[in-house]
Amino acid sequence: MTKYTVKVDGMQCGMCEAHVNDTVRKAFPNVKKVSSSHTKKQTIIITEQAIDEQALTEAINQTGYTALSVSREPYEKKGFFSALRKK
Repeated sequence: MTKYTVKVDGMQCGMCEAHVNDTVRKAFPNVKKVSSSHTKKQTIIITEQAIDEQALTEAINQTGYTALSVSREPYEKKGFFSALRKK
């Protein structure tokens, strides 16, 4: 899986976060998880399939917010049982 972190400017409240989350889910229906934080000015997306970063930026920009940057990194779910699998 892959974790995308999008720096987003313009979010001011929880409704802004929900608006960005809904936009990402609509543009990329295969994402596993989307969460935004107006205080951190970022949106985190977890997905099994690659996302077109240009399309992601455009989708967020069309909401009236500004996607400043997109970064990605491998994502491994962490939890109690994942620690047991490594042994």
